[in-house]
Order: sequence, then C-alpha cells, then structure tokens
Amino acid sequence: RMLTEDLPDAVDQALLYRNLDGDAATAQVTLLRDQEALRGQLADLGLVAFVGNGAILPRQAGNSDLPLEQGATPFTSPKSLEVSITLPSGRTVTGMGIPEGIVVIIGGGYHGKSTLLNAVERGVYPHVPGDGRELVATVPDAVKARAADGRAVTGVDLSPFISHLPGGRDTAAFTSKNASGSTSQAASIIEAIEAGATALLLDEDTSATNLLIRDARMRTLVADEREPITPFVDRIGALAAAGVSTVMVMGGSGDYLDVADQVLLMDSYELRDATEQAAAVVASQPRKTTALPQWPTANPRRPLPSPPRERRGPIRTRSRGLDQIQLDREEIDVADVSGIVDPGQTEAIAHALRALLEQRFDGASSLAQCLEDLDALLDDEGLDALGSAHERPAFLVRPRMVDVAGAVNRYRSLGLA
Repeated sequence: RMLTEDLPDAVDQALLYRNLDGDAATAQVTLLRDQEALRGQLADLGLVAFVGNGAILPRQAGNSDLPLEQGATPFTSPKSLEVSITLPSGRTVTGMGIPEGIVVIIGGGYHGKSTLLNAVERGVYPHVPGDGRELVATVPDAVKARAADGRAVTGVDLSPFISHLPGGRDTAAFTSKNASGSTSQAASIIEAIEAGATALLLDEDTSATNLLIRDARMRTLVADEREPITPFVDRIGALAAAGVSTVMVMGGSGDYLDVADQVLLMDSYELRDATEQAAAVVASQPRKTTALPQWPTANPRRPLPSPPRERRGPIRTRSRGLDQIQLDREEIDVADVSGIVDPGQTEAIAHALRALLEQRFDGASSLAQCLEDLDALLDDEGLDALGSAHERPAFLVRPRMVDVAGAVNRYRSLGLA
C-alpha cells in the first residue's frame, strides 16, 4: 500500500501544479526571481547589501528563523543611504544601500546592531514569503569572520596581523591544530580573501578583542616590539583599497570611527546615518595608527591530495546537522562557518571535500583554482557531480564555495605543497 498508494498520492499532491495553490506558487517564484535580480544588481550599484524599507529583521528567538510577530520595528533607511531598485516583476523597491568600503554599525547594547548584521549575513540567500527579510540582499560571496578557539589552521600567512610568535614560529605559513581566538580569526579573514570573498562581516561579540583593537594606553604600556599582533583596525583600510569591503558591529571602541567610510547608529532598532557626527569626534580626538599602505600579496596555498589511507575504497563521508563533517575517522568542526544554514549543505560540503581530496587537489593548483573548478563543475552537472547516486544521500543543498573553503581550512589532515 505504501508503494502503490501512499507514495504516488504524496507525489501527486506535492508535485502536480493542479493540486497546488497556484497564486501562492506564482508569488513565490516571482519573489525568488526578484530576490536573485536584486542580489545580482548590487555590485554594479557599488553596494555590499540592500535592506528594504519595511523589512522585519528581529527573529522570535536566537535559534529561530521565524520573524518576530509582535513589537518588531519595521526597518526604515536613513535618507542619505536610500536607493530605489526596479525588479523583474515590474515593482520598484526602496531601502538602504550599504556601500562598498568600510561600514561600522554602532549603538548601545540590545538596540539591534547584531540583528541588522545577521540579516545582512543571511542576505546571501533568498527568503520565503513571510520571512520578513525578503528584501534583504547581500553580495553572494560575503563571509562572516569570527574567532573560533581550537580550530585547525594550515599554512596560512598571518603576517599582516601577527608579526612574530614565541619560539620563532613562522607566521608567514602558520599551522596549528589548536589555534587561539586571535589567530583563528586572523586566519579566517585571510582564508576568506583567498577563497574570493569581496565582503567581510564582523561582530565584536564573536571576535577576539586583541585582534580588533589596541588602544593608546595599552600601546604606551606594552611596547610595539613586544606586541606581535597588529589590530584589524590598522589593516581594514588596506583591505578596502584591495577591493574587500567590511561591514562590522562595534559598540565598545571608537577606534574604527577613524577608518569608517560610513557610520550607522542603531537606536532602539531605528537606524540613522551618524557619519558626520563620527567625523567630528575623530577630529577632536585623533588616534595613532600603524596602517598598511597596501594589502600584501600572499603566495597561494596549493593543497595536496588525500594522504595514504589504511582503508581501501573512497573516503567515507558523514555529516551531522550544521556543525560536523566526518571524513573516515576525522571530524571537522564547521560550527563557526556561518554560511552553512541547511543540513543538506553540510552533507554536500562533505562530498565536495572528498571530491577535492580525491580528484582535484594535486599540489600544483592553488586552493582558489580548485574551488573555481568545482564551482564550474556544479554549474555544468549539478550536485550529481559530487558522487554516484548509490553513495550520495538524496537531499543535498548546493553550498557556496567560500563555505566549502571554510571546511577545507578546518580539515586537520590538510597537506600543502
């Protein structure tokens, strides 16, 4: 009965248009096309993200994607940043355009700073009708870089942020099986750039304080030659000049006001442009800087294929939720790769990592080239390219290459030429 009655009936009800709500299906397809078109226009408009007027950004809870139904303040753009964009459906939407460069979101605690950044972070994906963030769009390769104590780092050039380490350890090709908060976040920033990210998202709540700032008093007390870490505030300008924008939440330090192109003030979930006010503060309270004139060019890392294995056959893969990938006996913690939002993506990343290790990593091609080839392969063949049907689960969701790179960089057995 299950095979001949229940299953055919389920297929009939789910997949045949005559059994669907035609208006709802049409509305969802129209919305999806509009969202993809909106996202596709951002770079041409010189924007990192767009947040539509009327959007409901707060969620019901920290572990929920459902919109807050009561008491939520609809988003309204400051007039100075307001833009209008025409979509394929024919409608014109108006909202805030977050420009390329350095944008700092400030404000008191619990006033909505992180809520806005989280909406921008999720704007790399389309949303279903009723989500509240349907008109929030972000450039598709934006990456949130956070501290992750204990993660693996392999051969990453941290020298823009960390000049030296005790014992003479090399920071130009830093490797650790158990990185600290500052080194892990510095590595995440460098790795995101290597993977092709054009926008970084940072929140002070999930960042290593000593990587973000080093105030005047601490500079006086601890001599520069004794402090190996150069804070992000002194590198962010060189990144922007190299074409990598930053949108960050900062509520505890005014140092970033010096380098910000745009300062946005969140007050009880209402946003205003505080750029001119911030400039006046900077003029009255100047800050010493050790900024780089330009972002250094790093040597590309060239991953090696899978090391020799005791077990024959393909590498066994498994995923658990949004946080864990297992290759044979090694577990990869991807909990801090914030672009993974569906368990099907975790599963697809596990299979993508296996494909890279078995078929693409050769010690001669850079990681960026390998990811570019994998992305092109998925464009041509879809998710079927990640393995034969009998060894691949049915429900895979295509991941972004920057998130595949996040898993590669957390693989403790990664070898480099």
